Amino acid sequence: MTDVHDKKTRSYNMSRIRSKDTKPEILVRKFLFRKGFRYKLHDRALPGTPDLVFPKYKTVVFIHGCFWHGHEGCEYFVIPHTRREWWIDKINRNKQVDAESTRKLSTLGWKIITIFECSLRPKNREKTLSQLESELIK
Repeated sequence: MTDVHDKKTRSYNMSRIRSKDTKPEILVRKFLFRKGFRYKLHDRALPGTPDLVFPKYKTVVFIHGCFWHGHEGCEYFVIPHTRREWWIDKINRNKQVDAESTRKLSTLGWKIITIFECSLRPKNREKTLSQLESELIK
């Protein structure tokens, strides 16, 4: 099956996808900052470059997009019909990198919290954020 967009449109669409400062990430950052938590952003010294790092709590938070990180059982994780094998390989590589980063961080003694974007949708947001807050202060 061929792409539904021409090359120029596809290129533009892909260029708009962010790896940092995504809407779900900013939502979590604003919530935690209002609650008095202070954190470092995207610490490249740590495996996997966590989205948020809380040195005081020896905790890192990853905020994953359901599609890009292959959130199993999620309605927002749908493999495209075009270039299906390529996408499956891409998402599986992302999952392998996630698992390796998690393993390395655990070995270094870090607590890891992963939040998927679907849990930050309006119907789940309040519950997810309050769980995050209580996980941080454990």
